[in-house]
Amino acid sequence: MHITTHAPTLIRAGRALSRRQAKQAASAAENSTSSTAASSSSSRAAHTAALPSAVAPLARSDPVVQSTRGVVANLQLRLRSHLLGSSQLRNPNFAASISLHRGGPAFCSSSISASVARVAGAAGGSLDSRSSSSSRGYSTMGSSNNPFNEVLTDLPKPGGGSYGKFYSLPKLGDKRIDKLPYSIRILLESAVRNCDNFQVLEKDVEKIIDWEKTSPQQVEIPFKPARVLLQDFTGVPAVVDLAAMRDAIKRLGGDPTKINPLVPVDLVIDHSVQVDVARKANALQSNMELEFSRNKERFAFLKWGATAFQNMLVVPPGSGIVHQVNLEYLARVVFNNSGLLYPDSLVGTDSHTTMIDGLGVAGWGVGGIEAEASMLGQPMSMVLPGVVGFKLTGKMKTGVTATDLVLTVTQMLRKHGVVGKFVEFYGDGMGELSLADRATIANMSPEYGATMGFFPVDSVTLDYLRLTGRDEEKVNMIEAYLRANNMFIDYEKPAEENVYSSYLALDLNTVEPCISGPKRPHDRVTLKEMKKDWAACLNNKVGFKGFGIPKEDQGTVAKFEFNGKPAELKHGDVVIAAITSCTNTSNPTVMLGAGLLAKKATEKGLQVKPWIKTSLAPGSGVVTKYLQESGLNKYLDQQGFSLVGYGCTTCIGNSGELDEKVAAAIADSDIVAAAVLSGNRNFEGRVHPLTRANYLASPPLVVAYAFAGTVNIDFDKEPIGTGKDGKPVFLADIWPSSEEIAEVEKKAVLPEMFRSNYETITKGNAMWNKLSSPEGDLYAWDEESTYVHEPPFFKTMTKDPPGGHGVKDAYCLLNFGDSITTDHISPAGNISKDSPAAKFLMSRGVERKDFNSYGSRRGNDEVMARGTFANIRIVNKFLSGEVGPKTIHVPTKEKMFIYEAAKKYQEEGHETVILAGAEYGSGSSRDWAAKGPYLQGVKAVISKSFERIHRSNLVGMGIIPLCFKKGEDADTLGLTGYERFTIDLPTDVKQIKPGQDVVVKTDGGKEFTCTLRFDTAVELTYFEHGGILHYVLRQLLNN
Repeated sequence: MHITTHAPTLIRAGRALSRRQAKQAASAAENSTSSTAASSSSSRAAHTAALPSAVAPLARSDPVVQSTRGVVANLQLRLRSHLLGSSQLRNPNFAASISLHRGGPAFCSSSISASVARVAGAAGGSLDSRSSSSSRGYSTMGSSNNPFNEVLTDLPKPGGGSYGKFYSLPKLGDKRIDKLPYSIRILLESAVRNCDNFQVLEKDVEKIIDWEKTSPQQVEIPFKPARVLLQDFTGVPAVVDLAAMRDAIKRLGGDPTKINPLVPVDLVIDHSVQVDVARKANALQSNMELEFSRNKERFAFLKWGATAFQNMLVVPPGSGIVHQVNLEYLARVVFNNSGLLYPDSLVGTDSHTTMIDGLGVAGWGVGGIEAEASMLGQPMSMVLPGVVGFKLTGKMKTGVTATDLVLTVTQMLRKHGVVGKFVEFYGDGMGELSLADRATIANMSPEYGATMGFFPVDSVTLDYLRLTGRDEEKVNMIEAYLRANNMFIDYEKPAEENVYSSYLALDLNTVEPCISGPKRPHDRVTLKEMKKDWAACLNNKVGFKGFGIPKEDQGTVAKFEFNGKPAELKHGDVVIAAITSCTNTSNPTVMLGAGLLAKKATEKGLQVKPWIKTSLAPGSGVVTKYLQESGLNKYLDQQGFSLVGYGCTTCIGNSGELDEKVAAAIADSDIVAAAVLSGNRNFEGRVHPLTRANYLASPPLVVAYAFAGTVNIDFDKEPIGTGKDGKPVFLADIWPSSEEIAEVEKKAVLPEMFRSNYETITKGNAMWNKLSSPEGDLYAWDEESTYVHEPPFFKTMTKDPPGGHGVKDAYCLLNFGDSITTDHISPAGNISKDSPAAKFLMSRGVERKDFNSYGSRRGNDEVMARGTFANIRIVNKFLSGEVGPKTIHVPTKEKMFIYEAAKKYQEEGHETVILAGAEYGSGSSRDWAAKGPYLQGVKAVISKSFERIHRSNLVGMGIIPLCFKKGEDADTLGLTGYERFTIDLPTDVKQIKPGQDVVVKTDGGKEFTCTLRFDTAVELTYFEHGGILHYVLRQLLNN
């Protein structure tokens, strides 16, 4: 085993050093000492030895524990009382709860109170072993009947002693493993470790080992992630479900405290802050006060969840963006769970969870229902993905940023086609990228369509862990484990290239400065082509690259008065310039580059126009610390890029309002106004309703376009402004060199900044700490609340599963064409003033100004059921071309809101189905796109095809997914939607086979055959129980 000792000087310029830089800077440190790893075979009994001493007797003596199906429920309750019996561990003190959750000395700050240490000691071991084992049960630990326990191996420390045990992939002795992509090896390790021949089978392990042959066959495998990541928009409904499950299990005579996450759950509140106040010194405080005022009830509920549930960490508002906090603080890279070592992995209820792939941690976005099931110990069912090998060579030129690179990569991968696949980066060029650069590329995996954009762990990763304040012993353990399990890239050792499904390559030297837009992330435009491209966009008919502005109107000038002075707007003028989002604010190079550009421009006398809404919303407080340390914050402040909050803000459309006069000028003259932001998505209408042109750019370019005031500029040929000396100033005059940025980084970005920032997070903030929240294991539901409401999913649940069911004489609620997205099904944005949801809120005394958004009200089923299919752009064939959220109530032929029709069908005792075209449920992974139809009484969806995550969510809610046979759809079969539909399925699910043919009959005598899209036996079990959460609840109750 080769363990490298890195001198502190190897951490340069606020970023993990590239391989070549590190080698040049300290070649002696690279010639580090080596030690030979002692390995020994372990018997099947060795696993028990890895358990906490308090747990091992239970595992050996209790017959129920020996049942994999019973172990979770049995041990969870016992561990709770046995190890966490002290009331001190239930203390809502945030510092204590977060420190215990994080898992021990390797992550805990020096400010952990002595009382916490005493409680941990009373529990019988270290903080590390207590926090992980007690709350996790056996969810990530090999069971006593694991057929692979013979490869459970000790990992010795170089100086003596042991880091713990691990399931050794090399000891499986299969040469096929040596060529597997690193990302697939993580799936393999998880399957080996969790193999119990019930949830995870030996044949699943073989499928993964034989990946090269099985992945093209679209085989399914189970996967158990090590943890779950949430943000507040998706986290509130998840905690609501857990709270409702506790009520249900109590009604059925069980113990509510059995409902607890079995894996660590990290929830970061970042989606609620809006840029209400900008360009003011008090913007941060003002926006936080408004955020708390709007969301007080939601936040109090989440604060309750943090103390009521074990193993749940809630990071308060104002702390940062979930993915940056995950990268800098939450990520373990390798877990040490009471002496059992395994790779960190996660699923998250946000599509940009993939940012963590840049750290070598496998993670991606899933639907909320899947995430909740994962919390409670259920494996995810996933298609074994193909892996695109993306070879990087060369080195980026001076002046080219990671943003330019990711926009280039996005365009390439969209063209290649990577939907449903992993992308794994490799090659010498990878060693030239900082960790922050890698994270930027991984972050935008959803934009290029991949499940993951994965960078395996190497020395750059380890240097980043040191930079961000991780403990040196922990970093050494990570390296030792990954080397021992053949998951570490060592550039000094020749290695055979892995096998991939397909291949791409990029010479980093060819990447040019660019932006993307005006309506899609993958529509990349180089800076030198931007002026030409903008002219084309004005001319082109309305579409992704066109606005359809007549020639005679392209010179329109909207004149208005701003602060008592004349002002004007033209097509392409910038009205929003935002440095925001996890994609870029996690990267010191581009953030300090933006500050240096602002400094140089300010010194030359340039000034951003006062009507441009400028803002700075970093992903963590570390950014503020190094901007202050460098002295660059004052120049950003002078140009209006004042700190407005630590959250997603403009990137998710929380841009706040434009000045009234600016808004009026845009609207009255039909100006195509522009927003430039350092975000990851720029779909029309997302950033702001009045910015039809939205461009993604690096932070320095955001500042540059703010100075220019327009996107209609050729930076090479046209000046960005006029200096105080009366001379033109070009972008090249103020663009900082790579050497300048590196020099500032070296002095300004320090490990202590990360440590002190996250110590502060553990203590919360004044507004959060003052927020009162309920207490107790059961949540006290408020029937008058319009934010948090007990959902009806479990209210009528029985102890025994209801069995399968068919559909009889159902009416068609909706008849759709192709590409109905989850945003069509369950919109997240504004609540229309005439919608059923608006009427409901007004009936509860909520004024229109306080409607907030559907996303913020996902904890209230009464709002969300009314918001299902409420998208104002939805197209339903029943309405013959009319656009909007209405349908025809077939029995009466009356046109009405979709919610009202669904309610009427339910009141009449009628079941309903939905007819749809291809790609039904594409888009985001939001679970309310399945929960909403369930509450509206939909029993089945018949489509040409389903998006993967949405199909899983339908299954999770007990809705029957059916696919038309190839070449058939509603139109070819002559279905109008006015028929009544019968689908015969037996109540005994043992008589149903995954993927079998099912005959659908209509009242008019037509019959057609569909494919039943319950794809696995496990999914049929969920169907038998009425949904995945019902299944989990009964398992916990009965065991």
